[in-house]
Amino acid sequence: MIGNRTNALIPAHVQYVVHWMHVLHVDGLMPATDEKQNITLRLSRETIQKARVLAARRATSISGLLTRQLEELANADDEYERAMRGALKLMEKGFRLGGKHKLDRDALHER
Repeated sequence: MIGNRTNALIPAHVQYVVHWMHVLHVDGLMPATDEKQNITLRLSRETIQKARVLAARRATSISGLLTRQLEELANADDEYERAMRGALKLMEKGFRLGGKHKLDRDALHER
């Protein structure tokens, strides 16, 4: 059942999956895949003209160009944060570099 109607052209198992996807989305358990918001930018006319030319060269719109660039920036930032957390965990754990201590703590701090 999709909506409030039974559709004989859609197999029952597909109707079941669509129904549960709808339920999960309505309950907020499944995020919508296309939730987007508009933003407004103030740019100089010269910048807008250059952006139009650049977008045309890439066969896209200014909006598409900016969207791709902002997504790349956000993903790069996420990757950097993930790498930083991994590096900090490794540093906290430490590295075994081999060798043995021949001096005890007191001997190391003698002057």
